[in-house]
Amino acid sequence: MSKKPQRSGSVNTASQLSALSKQDIKQAIVRHLHCTLGTDENKANNHAWWKAACAAVQEQVLERLRMTQKTHYLNDTRAVHYFSAEFLMGRLMSNNLHNLGLFEVTHQALLELGVNLTDIMEEEPDMALGNGGLGRLAACFIDSLATLDMPAVGYGLHYEHGLFRQEIQNGAQIERPDSWRDYGNPWEICRPESIQEIPLYGYVETKYGENGQMHKEWHPGYIVKGLPWDIPVVGYGGKTVNVLRLWESKASGYFNWDVFNAGGYVDAQRENVQAETISKVLYPNDETEAGKELRLIQQYFFCACSLKDIIRRYKRAHGDDWSRFTNQVVIQLNDTHPAIAIPELMRILVDRALMDWDKAWAICTNTFAYTNHTLLPEALEKWPARMFEKILPRHLEIIYEINHRFMLQVEKYWPGNDAIKRKLSIIEEGGEKMVRMGNLSVIGSFAVNGVAEIHSKLVKQNLFPEFDQMWPTKFKNVTNGITPRRWLKACNPALSDLISTKLGEDWPLHLDKLQALGDFADDKVFQQEFMLIKHNNKVALCEEVLQLTGVELHPEMIFDIQIKRLHEYKRQHLNLLHILALYRRLLENPDYDMQPRAFLFAAKAAPGYKLAKNIIYAINKVADKVNNDKRVNHKLKVVFLPNYRVSLAEKMIPAADISEQISTAGKEASGTGNMKLALNGALTVGTLDGANIEIAEEVGDDNIFIFGLTVDEVMALKQKGYNPYDYYYGNREIKAVLDWLETDYFTPGKPGELAPVKQSLLDGGDPYLVLADFESYSEAQKKADLAYRDKAGWARKAILNTARMGKFSSDRSIKDYVERIWKLNACTVE
Repeated sequence: MSKKPQRSGSVNTASQLSALSKQDIKQAIVRHLHCTLGTDENKANNHAWWKAACAAVQEQVLERLRMTQKTHYLNDTRAVHYFSAEFLMGRLMSNNLHNLGLFEVTHQALLELGVNLTDIMEEEPDMALGNGGLGRLAACFIDSLATLDMPAVGYGLHYEHGLFRQEIQNGAQIERPDSWRDYGNPWEICRPESIQEIPLYGYVETKYGENGQMHKEWHPGYIVKGLPWDIPVVGYGGKTVNVLRLWESKASGYFNWDVFNAGGYVDAQRENVQAETISKVLYPNDETEAGKELRLIQQYFFCACSLKDIIRRYKRAHGDDWSRFTNQVVIQLNDTHPAIAIPELMRILVDRALMDWDKAWAICTNTFAYTNHTLLPEALEKWPARMFEKILPRHLEIIYEINHRFMLQVEKYWPGNDAIKRKLSIIEEGGEKMVRMGNLSVIGSFAVNGVAEIHSKLVKQNLFPEFDQMWPTKFKNVTNGITPRRWLKACNPALSDLISTKLGEDWPLHLDKLQALGDFADDKVFQQEFMLIKHNNKVALCEEVLQLTGVELHPEMIFDIQIKRLHEYKRQHLNLLHILALYRRLLENPDYDMQPRAFLFAAKAAPGYKLAKNIIYAINKVADKVNNDKRVNHKLKVVFLPNYRVSLAEKMIPAADISEQISTAGKEASGTGNMKLALNGALTVGTLDGANIEIAEEVGDDNIFIFGLTVDEVMALKQKGYNPYDYYYGNREIKAVLDWLETDYFTPGKPGELAPVKQSLLDGGDPYLVLADFESYSEAQKKADLAYRDKAGWARKAILNTARMGKFSSDRSIKDYVERIWKLNACTVE
């Protein structure tokens, strides 16, 4: 039986802009069913209806894209170019319909054709172009840029398989190709007219001109083609449509017909396969030398394609006059993945445009800005210099020159201080010379920003203190944000409609208006309406959980949700230890007083990250035991949902009662899942880390459950010398649950299968202080349990969480970037 889609009110301006009637849309869908897909209403399945409906919507999108690009060209706008290795777009149909103001009218048109919009939207695969918060942030930002009428282009890689599709087999993560484009994608447009050729490998020749001037020429050993695919990004209200341009790698040579005819069927395609591997997979496993090389090539490939594309468009308007380049172009590096763009632009300016070094460096350092997303040393990329020499020989020379000139500056600040030189150098000396991409990003940019107040402070204090001394105005903060269009209006339409009845239709453009919902926090009727929506969202998630895992949940349980990348610092294993503690309490005392609770996890672990995969296995094995234990399962359930992605998040977030944001203080740059969950009325259990600190300031101490060591306390404990065995022997419950993991209780007949989790916390030194924070975490969970029993009190807290999330709109983040870094002007498309 078809489910009725939850309706969502459309902003009036969007509806007026669309000016499309139900009949118009109906005719367009049928026309595409006939003429684009070559089928008919009687034969069409849901997939065909989905493609026809997408094609009908895309007509509107492409017309607005044409108008936007024409307007930007005629106004010769300054634009931001957002370079990111990830864009976690999710599904676009619902988002585009809402942003165009066509959701309800399309729903009605399809109903008259005997089709349910909700059903056909399930046919859309998630665009597998990202992994976690970094990629989803990039997607939110390009949505906000279009919504705010800012000229912008997103640039990234057109991954054929993305990260991977996660399956859980016998509790373990299994990676499968995520073939999101097997049957084509109706939203993307191939642009063969904008192909770029990208050099790799080879050698550098030094030449001397007639005047004795030295010139470098790179003779590549291999050329790869970059084929652009454009995904239109529709702003809310549908006026501005910007572009996300993604590069697919193609072989530059032709199919080797002679070799094929001679019987070398595989050899004939070897070059094609090598070239096309570049855009095959997001983050190839870099535990092997070949994997490392491929990742470096990926980064260079998309940056080089993107820079050539930017310069091509600049020259179309300004010819060979480089004097206006920094007025027209700003490039934001989303983390260190695109840092290779800095020496690439220098290569273009010095080797191709024959510009002198100082002039080229002035252009370069006024073009790039860098967002730092992590304080973890292993996440600040470093590449072996020998790998650069092999793949990008000219770039290594340029990096050495950048570094040499920078070291002269450092000498002026700290004369004779070799220790500071070693720390700040782009080249790390040691067993093997390494190129530090974080240092390169700071040196080559005019602005460096962190993504939350605490993170930006730690970037200056702990990560780059000497750089901050040299350039005190370079370091800035821009707290992350999320787009309320997708993360409330589209994914939680019933709550969106309730808000619109109280605040009017334009709050998705002005999220600070949610503040007025606080006036209804004690209104009994509003509380009941708000919590009924939450209940219905939980019912819908129960159906999804049953379908995906076979586990039956009850919507009256507390839905406690932790969804994010699986990493030790995010501490899913702290959550697991608390679950084990609750399970043990219930076994020791069947009358143990607790609210029935369902713990829901979803996360992918990097294929080469063994401990992260061990934690997934442990969660699933504990879940198997708990969920089948009749002694406790009316009070405790554990679920691990496979293949976490945007479309699954859109189902989990509206149903959450508790949001787990439990990273070690000082490790999470910001977090954006914390914002999405709170916006949808979940209460945070969290540390004072990342944006949790700012969320706590906004929602108030009474409406959040804060626990654990602070950043300063973490540093003090580590300096004093942290010994996890002190907590192991000092807390009976910790010892009992850790020892449990070494038995075969959860893995019958296979004792010790879960022991790696215990070993990491004891013999591994517990680098993320799980045991140090366990007791405080357990107490915070007891407070949450007690708070949930007061239904009116909990409703009040949930409403205030939604009401006080106005600060965390990605529109506000983009306005901060525009004001503090990019200096853009809006360009209205009429």
